[in-house]
Amino acid sequence: MWSSTREIAAGDLVIVWMTRDNIQPLVVTPGKDFNSKYGNYRQADFVGVPYGSKVGSPSGKGFVYLLRPTPELWTLALPHRTQIVYIADIAFITSRLNIRPGSRVIEAGTGSGSFTHSVARTIGESGHLWSYEFHEARANKAREEFTRHGMTNIVTLTHRNVCKEGFTVENTVDSVFLDLPAPWDAVEHAKKALRKDRITRICCFSPCMEQVLRTVAALNEAGFTEVSMYETLLRPHEVTQVPQPQLIGEVSSGLKEAEKRREEKRLRQIANNKARLAGTEPASSTKRKRGDERDARLADEISRRDLNPSDGSPGSKRVRTEEDEGMEAEADITTVSVQVDMIKADENEGKLVADESRMEITTSPSSPTPTSRISVSNALPEVRGHTSYLTFAILVPFSAPSGTGEEAASTIASELAPTPGASTTAAPSEAQDKSSVVAS
Repeated sequence: MWSSTREIAAGDLVIVWMTRDNIQPLVVTPGKDFNSKYGNYRQADFVGVPYGSKVGSPSGKGFVYLLRPTPELWTLALPHRTQIVYIADIAFITSRLNIRPGSRVIEAGTGSGSFTHSVARTIGESGHLWSYEFHEARANKAREEFTRHGMTNIVTLTHRNVCKEGFTVENTVDSVFLDLPAPWDAVEHAKKALRKDRITRICCFSPCMEQVLRTVAALNEAGFTEVSMYETLLRPHEVTQVPQPQLIGEVSSGLKEAEKRREEKRLRQIANNKARLAGTEPASSTKRKRGDERDARLADEISRRDLNPSDGSPGSKRVRTEEDEGMEAEADITTVSVQVDMIKADENEGKLVADESRMEITTSPSSPTPTSRISVSNALPEVRGHTSYLTFAILVPFSAPSGTGEEAASTIASELAPTPGASTTAAPSEAQDKSSVVAS
């Protein structure tokens, strides 16, 4: 797994990347085939291909990537025997436990080996990892993987129930990671395994808050300090490209022009409507419809009524008849319908003018070109599901380092110094606790 060669050789482990959700590990074996939804690949064709190559399918309908395995890719592709620890948690745990090249670490339990592979790469050849698994079948399967991946000189795997039997080492390791159903039963055993000549750390990985509460109580009883709990949540961001926003002045002028044209159109419609009702509008400016003669007769009657009122008001000289009342009612209905049509046309015209104004704003010379776009990041409302709670604590040595006060302070400072890129949140309080021990 840790091969540094440039090209794939027979027997090498490669990660076959087909899609984001379909990633598979493959041991290249000439003479066998690799089947995928894109077609059937001969594994012999993978030999000699550089890592990271894009290999097209024989059918020509798809392709796969052949990637060099890393702990991150192995976490995505490994066969799940248990619930695993993912990269977001692994990175945070590694930082908070101050795991670095040369560190000596305990892991319980092994599970599918996701955390094991990442820690093995971090501590390197100069460090060592003791891994414990109480399930015999899973322990044997993990041991086979570690041997095949060349990790036997870094990882020591033991089939053991650490909650009852404890660990195989004492006063040896720098940090302990407990991924157990009942981590509180292993806290005392972890305390024995931790070194007593320097500050050491512990992390418990528990999916339920009830487990966290019992673990915190056990840590306090065992003498651990700086107990804290974290939850790692991922909030994805969606990045999209949108047209570059226009200047406020351009938008304002465009809206004013649109409003001006709309008002002019409205006044023209009112004038044309009045002319049509009065019968003075030229025939060529209106469309001929059914009932034009009747409309003209109604318009004449309305005009006559305006000139010679006969509605019973003072000064009226003409007697109203039933025919006149029917004609007036029909004329009123016609007038209302014309006004409604005018309003609808006005609304439609307003929408049309608004659309025209947007087009002018978009295509005006002072506006950005259509290809001018900016990237915008929006946080998705859904947060990816929680995996487990991470409970951290430190164990301060019972006795101060030997030497003068300045030498002891220097030793404490070096122990508390974080690794490059590691979190330094707990450093001030740790220093205070350690200083109080030295002073006492």
